[in-house]
Amino acid sequence: MTIIYYRFARIFLLLIFVSFVFGCQPVLEKGITEDEANTITDKVLKIWNTADFSTASDLYAPGYVRHHPTPSANASFDDFKNTVTALHGSFPDCSFTFNDTLVNDDKIIVFATFTGTNTGSLEGLPPTGKKAHVSGVYVFFIIDGRIAEEWTYFNLLSYYEQLGFALTPPSPSNQAE
Repeated sequence: MTIIYYRFARIFLLLIFVSFVFGCQPVLEKGITEDEANTITDKVLKIWNTADFSTASDLYAPGYVRHHPTPSANASFDDFKNTVTALHGSFPDCSFTFNDTLVNDDKIIVFATFTGTNTGSLEGLPPTGKKAHVSGVYVFFIIDGRIAEEWTYFNLLSYYEQLGFALTPPSPSNQAE
């Protein structure tokens, strides 16, 4: 009888231990849903197309950082606002389109298109009057339903070429030896 009792007690203790171990595991969140991603990207698109920042406080997390292949890389939210405002000054007819959106856990990947006519000063350069049409990708990292970090990639070479600027590589005589 005592052998059965000890076996029962060991099995009972093992079950309690297993229940405790698995019961204390953190519950992993699955990330954001497609509906949540669509709500976020609709708000982002509105900001880019209208320069209206009225929904921005609910959209961007404190400490938001924007990575972009321009001199304002690793920019703060205030730098982002200045970029959008300056873009509308350079391209009053600017239009962004989000063509396709992918959601993966806490990330939203957006394939985008920008079009606009350069009728205002651009980065200190005079307006060209030319239209630009470029494609790019946004990657938004979401924390608690808000954008905490953003990586943006656009074909800047194509952008500048469409506006009439040329890439001039350094001549061999100007290169450091």
